[in-house]
Amino acid sequence: MPKKKHEQIDNNKNLQPVLNIGLCGHVDHGKTTLLERLSGKWADTHSEEIKRGITIRLGYADTILRICEKCNIYTVKEKCAKCNDDAVIRRKVSFVDAPGHESLMATMLSGATLMDAALLLVSANETCPQPQTREHLMALKIIGIKKIIIVQNKIDLVSEESAIKNYENIKGFIKGTDYEHSPIIPISAFYNAGIDFLIKAIEEYFSVPERNPNGPPIMLVARSFDINHPGIDIKNIIGGVLGGSIKQGKLSRGDEIEIRPGYMVTEKNQNVWKPLFTKIVDIKAGGVSIDLGFPGGTIGLLTSLDPSIVKAEKLVGNVVGLPGKLPKVWNDLTIEIHLLDRVVGVAEQINVEPIKINEVFMLNVNTSATVGIVTKIRKRDIQCKLKLPVCAETGSRITLSRMVGNRFRLIGYGIIK
Repeated sequence: MPKKKHEQIDNNKNLQPVLNIGLCGHVDHGKTTLLERLSGKWADTHSEEIKRGITIRLGYADTILRICEKCNIYTVKEKCAKCNDDAVIRRKVSFVDAPGHESLMATMLSGATLMDAALLLVSANETCPQPQTREHLMALKIIGIKKIIIVQNKIDLVSEESAIKNYENIKGFIKGTDYEHSPIIPISAFYNAGIDFLIKAIEEYFSVPERNPNGPPIMLVARSFDINHPGIDIKNIIGGVLGGSIKQGKLSRGDEIEIRPGYMVTEKNQNVWKPLFTKIVDIKAGGVSIDLGFPGGTIGLLTSLDPSIVKAEKLVGNVVGLPGKLPKVWNDLTIEIHLLDRVVGVAEQINVEPIKINEVFMLNVNTSATVGIVTKIRKRDIQCKLKLPVCAETGSRITLSRMVGNRFRLIGYGIIK
C-alpha cells in the first residue's frame, strides 16, 4: 500500500496546476520569501532582482498542497513533519509573484490578469495600508478577483501587542471593500511559522473557477525567453519559450499556433505588426512535459520559433491560439470609462480629474501594457491611439493609469467597445 501512495504522488507531479494564485502587496513585505516557503523556488533570478532585492519580472512557481490526515496538518512536503507519514495530495496550484515596487505597477497589472485568487501580503512591522498595498487591492478588484487571503507577515519582528494593533489596522483598511470578510492569516515566512494555517486557508477559501475547455484556445503570454546557453552547438538549439496561462480551450503538443499582435516590421516608412506562426514542440508544467495544456495554472510552450524573437520578454502581452481563431488586434480603442474618486498608490489623497484630449495613459489589457493617447471624448467613452497594438476581445476590461508626479498611477478602468 505505501508503494501505491508514492506512485500516486509521483503521477500527480505531472499534472498541470488547477489554480493561479497571485502574491501581491507593497515592496519588501515578503512575497518572494513566502513563495520560496510554499514552493521551494526562489523566483527572483534576474541579475537586477538579486542585486536590488526586489521582484522586477513576474515570478512563477508550482506546488502541490497536501494534508496529513492523521495529524490534520496542511503542508507542501511529501511527509508530515510531526508523524513522518505520507501527506495526501489535495491539489496542485501555480503561484504568480507580482512586483510590489511603485515603478513596476504595469508588470503587476499584467500578472493580475492571470490570477484566479490572490494572497495580499501586509508587513506587521509597517503601518497599514502602504501605498502599493492600497494600489494592489484596487487593481485586484478592477481585474475582477473575487477572493483574497490577507497574509500578515513578519510577526516575528513585532511584539504581540503591536501585531494585534496591526491586525486591527488591516481590518479597518478592508472594511467596506469587496474583501471585508477575507481571512487574515498571521505568519512569519522567514521562520516558516504559520504556513500550515495559510495552506489550510487556501484549501478552504479558494475554489477553482469555472473554465471553458471547449472554446477556441486563448493563451495569454506573460513571459518569453531563450533558454539556450551562450556557445551552444547550432544542432542543439532549442526554440523560443512562451510562458503564461490558457484562459479557455486546450493546446496540444504538435499544434500549429498563431501569435498576435506578433512582431513589428517597417514597410513604406511605417511600423506594421504581423502575426507569428509556429509549432508547439513541447508543453511544460512545473518543469515536467505534458501532452495537453488546459485552462488553469501557468505553463510554458516550447516552440520552433527562432530564440532571438522571444528573448528578453519580447513577446510578453501577445496572445496565442489556433491560426485564424484569435481575437482582433487593435491599433485604436474605443473605451467605456469608469474613473475612481481618488488616485491610487500615493500617500496623499488626490482627486481623479476628468480625462482630456491628447492626454497620455498607460493601458493594461490581458498581459499587455501599452500607452494610449486620447483622440476623442464622447460622454463616458474615449478613443485612444495606441503606441503598441493589443490583441483582445470586445468587452475586455482594461486598466487606466495616469502620470501623477513621475509615476503612472491607477485612476480607473474601462471596457473595450
